[in-house]
Amino acid sequence: MCTNQTGGKVERKLRHKTGDVQSIHRTQMCIHRDAKYEEETGVLTKYYQHILTMIFAVKKINEEHQLLPNITLGFRICDRYAGYHAKMDFFSSQNRFVPNYKCGFLNKLISVVGTIDPGISLIDFLDTYKVPQFSTGSSPNKSPFYYHMVPGEELHYMGIIQLLLHFRWTWVGILVYGFGGRTFQYLIFSLFAVHKICVAFLDQFRPVYFTNSLEGLQLLVETFRLLVNSKAQTVIINDNNLSNLRWLLYLPEMEIVSIKLKGKVWIMVSQMGLASFFYQKSWDIQVLHGALSFAPYSNEVAGFQHFLQTRNHFSSKEDGFLKDVWEQAFGCVFPNPPVNEETEDVCTGREKLETLPGVFFEMRMTSHSYSIYNAVYAVAHALHAMKLSQQHRRNLSDKMFGLQDLQSWQLHFFLKRVSFNNSAGKEISFDQNRKLITGLEIENWVTFSNQSFHRVKVGKLDPWAAEDKIFTIHEEAISWPSTFNQTIPVSVCTESCLPGYFKKKQEEKPFCCYDCLPCPKEKMSSKKDMNDCSKCPEDQYPNKDQDSCISRKISFLTYEEPMGICLVTLALFFTLCTSVVLTTFLKYHNTPIVKANNRNLTYLLLISLILCFLCSLQFLVVPGNIICLFRQISFGIIFSVAVSSVLAKTITVVLAFMATKPGSRMRTWVGRRLATCIVLSGSLIQVGICMVWLFTFPPFPEIDTHSEIEEIILQCNEGSTTMFYCVLGYMGFLATASFTVAFFSRNLPSSFNEAKCLTFSMLIFCSVWISFVPSYLSTKGKYMVAVEVFSILTSTAGLLVCIYFPKCYIIIIRPDLNKKEQLIKRKY
Repeated sequence: MCTNQTGGKVERKLRHKTGDVQSIHRTQMCIHRDAKYEEETGVLTKYYQHILTMIFAVKKINEEHQLLPNITLGFRICDRYAGYHAKMDFFSSQNRFVPNYKCGFLNKLISVVGTIDPGISLIDFLDTYKVPQFSTGSSPNKSPFYYHMVPGEELHYMGIIQLLLHFRWTWVGILVYGFGGRTFQYLIFSLFAVHKICVAFLDQFRPVYFTNSLEGLQLLVETFRLLVNSKAQTVIINDNNLSNLRWLLYLPEMEIVSIKLKGKVWIMVSQMGLASFFYQKSWDIQVLHGALSFAPYSNEVAGFQHFLQTRNHFSSKEDGFLKDVWEQAFGCVFPNPPVNEETEDVCTGREKLETLPGVFFEMRMTSHSYSIYNAVYAVAHALHAMKLSQQHRRNLSDKMFGLQDLQSWQLHFFLKRVSFNNSAGKEISFDQNRKLITGLEIENWVTFSNQSFHRVKVGKLDPWAAEDKIFTIHEEAISWPSTFNQTIPVSVCTESCLPGYFKKKQEEKPFCCYDCLPCPKEKMSSKKDMNDCSKCPEDQYPNKDQDSCISRKISFLTYEEPMGICLVTLALFFTLCTSVVLTTFLKYHNTPIVKANNRNLTYLLLISLILCFLCSLQFLVVPGNIICLFRQISFGIIFSVAVSSVLAKTITVVLAFMATKPGSRMRTWVGRRLATCIVLSGSLIQVGICMVWLFTFPPFPEIDTHSEIEEIILQCNEGSTTMFYCVLGYMGFLATASFTVAFFSRNLPSSFNEAKCLTFSMLIFCSVWISFVPSYLSTKGKYMVAVEVFSILTSTAGLLVCIYFPKCYIIIIRPDLNKKEQLIKRKY
């Protein structure tokens, strides 16, 4: 805010003049009702270093003999907030306000250096006269007479984005001030969306006056509560000198709010400095400890601190700023008229700048002052190049031409081509857009209890470097706010979703806010903050935590595992038992009981039972093409032979009793041919069904990756489920027929009659296979195969035990019953 004070001017009556526009006077409107916080036109004493830097640079150039010999540079300084009269004074000479008239030739304006706001009319005048303008602040001005001594705003925004992305700060608050703040928020919002960064809150500092102190107080309190309640640990500040932020953070000390703000990481936009007004001298700056800021490249210039310490600041009588700066920096007054120096709070002029806290004055050259220093030297080198060029032309044409004939617009040709190393050893040159080839430094603010602070360089942003070195930062060098205990702060809306979880967006909230849900059973996520879970490759499955994939086991029923060993043992045991029974019947084939039970059918049935037990072993090997093709078919045909043999025995028994009646015609049906016909017809029908199955939809090996998560099941696909159940259905038909015939013949004389044994065996057989169907359908993988093998073994064992064990008992244990006399007895 401009004051009614035009500020002082520091002018030397020299040949060429450089204008310097700086911010010294600021009006700070206090809202506290205490008397010591009355309205004041304040001076930001810290910025007086900019003026001293201008004086230092001009002094060094004038003292050098190689740069601009016989030429003396001078300067005139104007407050940026001064009135139009002071600004127009740049274009006047001989201390008279007569702009646009050349009333003297000793003082010529050749350039203007400083913070030149695009909104003030000075730029229009400067452009009219084509005066070179060196801006030490970020500005979008594209005038061909405008030289940028600091990187443009786009690089500042790029640095902020890179910093947020590096630390994964995706939930960020923003506090802005004034018109520039609105421009800043518009540009930063568009960049945030591209890089998936969300704005937790956005608030704008508003000017506070005594006329609206209550409203202003309420606005500050609302902003303070917004900061306290927000989860955002990172806040971007866009303010000129942090004065508004310091008022905000001082609210707890004023007892306007009851809570203190916990640690936040403040990110300062470039060109912002920590400067205090005189009444803020006792204000704590610890709340700003750990802040991060961006500043143009700067280096310590040799001799600058010595210049500040040894200069007699009151030697110049035309410095209109010095008195105000001195009084407010040291808290003293220059009495008028002068009084005794021993009087309290009287300025002596011998106070030392190095004793001031950093918020009032810094002895180390700031980046802003460094830009001013380089700008002055750029003008000097351009003038030197112009002088050499004029001397060369004069030698060629013998025409006298002096620098007194210089017009400011002639300097642009040489400024665009200027290139030199400054006293700090850094090259100074401009690109084709008149922008200084430089970058940004990342600074970490370390504050101390005595109101001093230090900016530590912890990184840089170099747009001219290789792509992987554009942004560098040293985390170990950063001092974080004390509340974080030197751990990197986390500023996110939602904590990161751990591996094994995925993000689900919360409704009506920014995309940075989400819920972390566990991955579905068959999926996994191996990284943090995954938007979705992914499936493992088919040969792998998620582990227990669902954050990685494990190789799946190959699963099939094998004779090497415990269940397979049990089934193989049972199969071999019953095969051995059947073989023993067959051997026994062969050995005693001439005994009455063997002859009475149709020896040929008995042998055929026993052999088919052996094959039934052995065919179960096909289900206990790796399912290959041959195994899958024939195991169900061989099982169906062999079982059909066995059941057909049982049916033939049952029918033979019934017909044998019917043939014993006088005059019965059944005698012609009793014999070997009937049994053979029954067995062949029953078996051939099953063979036909299997052939149709084999040539239409044959079984084939299959890899099942879906039934079990942790296993890959190797199995045989039946090809056609219909044909498979047709085979089982036909076996069921034969078994039902055998059971029915045997059941109705159970009351025949028991000596000749084995119908009861056949009935009981078929009852077991049918029960096993009826229960097989639901069990088979309700299991998967190797357990489904185990159900079928178990059904084969139990049903076959039922036939063996029920039909042949009673006969073996008679043959071996009770041979006295194995006589013809016992067989012809009748029991009614």
